[in-house]
Amino acid sequence: MSSIGTKEVQTPVRTYLESPSQSTIKLPKFSCDSHVHVFGPTRLFAYSTDRKITPVEAPKEKLFALHQQLGIERCVIVQSVIHGFDNSVVEDAILAGKGSYLGVALVPTTVTDKELLRLAEAGFRGVRFNFMRHLSNDASIQKVLEMTPRLKAVGMHLQVHFESSLIHELGPLLAESQVPVVIDHMGRIDARKGIEHEDFQALFRLLRNKLFTVKVSGIDRIDAHASIGDRYAAGVEIAKCLVSQYPEQCVWGTDWPHPNHTHIPDDGLLVEALAHIALEPTLMEQVLVLNPQRLYRFVS
Repeated sequence: MSSIGTKEVQTPVRTYLESPSQSTIKLPKFSCDSHVHVFGPTRLFAYSTDRKITPVEAPKEKLFALHQQLGIERCVIVQSVIHGFDNSVVEDAILAGKGSYLGVALVPTTVTDKELLRLAEAGFRGVRFNFMRHLSNDASIQKVLEMTPRLKAVGMHLQVHFESSLIHELGPLLAESQVPVVIDHMGRIDARKGIEHEDFQALFRLLRNKLFTVKVSGIDRIDAHASIGDRYAAGVEIAKCLVSQYPEQCVWGTDWPHPNHTHIPDDGLLVEALAHIALEPTLMEQVLVLNPQRLYRFVS
């Protein structure tokens, strides 16, 4: 039965600020926002009937304007469960981005080699699988791993999004991947538990294997109940620790337009936090420019 059966699901939910603050940080040339989504417009790109919420439309034009404001020149758009396996909304944005915007697709493990090749040629650099309680996922980790040789054949990587407690189970299995593995949002650990917590320590150990890259996105998710005065201090501390120890295995993103959240983050504030995450200009360059270029292979 479709989840679209209640007024609560059908009522559009605002997830992003129309006018985020202006960051004072000047980002390096070719800085990349490595994790965003686009939603709609629904007259062109319908939402999935299996979605759990209906977000306010967040089309590519809004994303492009945000990046112009923040000084971001490159971007990776991640297909969302809001649009399901129809990746056309991201493909449209990639085309409009003229080489500066690339994508990560959502596909079933049964996707054909022909479709994977088509997506790769359209600018998709990886596929994402969710292992989260609030998101639908019928793919087992074994099926995902069996798919990685096919991803390798078309030059794609594997991106995974999972509950923090699953890192102990999934980490050793993901090390068997035939392609690079990108871990979303710092493994969704609880930043308030600190760097000594077993989930963070497992993530830290996993990154000793250079097969893995971690997105130091989501300081606002792993510290989701921080007060405005705290400015996600616990999340920043976790991100800073990862960047200082594994500078060549970190990429950054805003996660705009922030779906399935406890609040609406300020994207200007998220950019401002970079000064406390990447403490040296060389680290900022590594995380925002060099690592995304190597991982995503931008052509412009």
